[in-house]
Amino acid sequence: MSLANKENTASRLRVLVVDDSGFFRRRIVEILEGDAKLEVVGTAANGQEAVRQVLALKPDVVTMDIEMPVMDGITAVRRIMALRPTAVLMFSSLTYEGAQATLNALEAGALDFLPKRFDEFSRDKEEAKRTLRNRVRAIGLEGLRMQQAPAARPAVARPAAPAVPRPQPAAHKGDFRLIAIGSSTGGPVALQQVLGGLPADFPLPLLLIQHMPASFTPAFAERLNQQCSIQVKEAEDGEALQPGVAYLAPGGRQLAVESQGPRICLRVYDDPAQHYRPCVDLAFESVARAFHARALAIVLTGMGADGREGARALKQGGASVWVQDEASCVIYGMPGAVADAGLADEVLSLAQIGPHLADSV
Repeated sequence: MSLANKENTASRLRVLVVDDSGFFRRRIVEILEGDAKLEVVGTAANGQEAVRQVLALKPDVVTMDIEMPVMDGITAVRRIMALRPTAVLMFSSLTYEGAQATLNALEAGALDFLPKRFDEFSRDKEEAKRTLRNRVRAIGLEGLRMQQAPAARPAVARPAAPAVPRPQPAAHKGDFRLIAIGSSTGGPVALQQVLGGLPADFPLPLLLIQHMPASFTPAFAERLNQQCSIQVKEAEDGEALQPGVAYLAPGGRQLAVESQGPRICLRVYDDPAQHYRPCVDLAFESVARAFHARALAIVLTGMGADGREGARALKQGGASVWVQDEASCVIYGMPGAVADAGLADEVLSLAQIGPHLADSV
């Protein structure tokens, strides 16, 4: 092997593929090996075998099915995180039960998920292949970081006291009338931690724009509502904003706020032209029009740059923008895009955001 080839192999992310379906394993392997930056180092047909392979092969990323014989994917994720923390991408069915299982896997330590759509893989859709490769590459970089400092990431992120003193609030108390939060990869666990830091009497409404399929958001809203002191619900078209309620954007649709006389109401609508559904930029831009300087936007962990242009519109209207810092992000893409554009008033760790938010209103 030439020196150049050795260097190329050394720089590739090592992937373990886990699924009880032989067809799906072969298809995932074929797709991933079509990317020069990825190397499939092994496969497994159940969770128990996956744990053994992780310890033996030391992959950077694991793609993991949920329902498998011998040991299911959620149990396998917990074992892997206890023995050798590794970046895990879950495959889940587009059902309510699949959504609940996926959220359990994320709480157990998985970093991201993709819906398990056999038709897309069997029909060789280019978009499905690109999405899978991009997700694996993105969380693979986080996997390398986890292995360098495995003790730094708990299996389940829970509200905790910040490791450093909180900065003083940027705005005077009472300046805000709405909080809007955008997130993607790593967002479900991050949102749980941020909202978990808010008291039951939190006085403002919140918009939550999380990139998530339509079949997942009802289960996610229900889980947040059970775990947090404030009320969390899936947003409904036409309802008026209420203080102390967090409205989760329905998956596959867009969420906006608009003035209707003296009231500010939610608008849930379809926009198939948008790549992201829901889209953080669109939601933030509507907040800028309705609230001007009386809004606070927060951009959490996520891949891509969704939220940057919305943050720009908010800043032009005098609103405030916070972003999650790189060290506590699963993927720094979205908050990094806002920070790099000079649009962030505050850069805070995940542990700081909830308490700082409570102090600032």
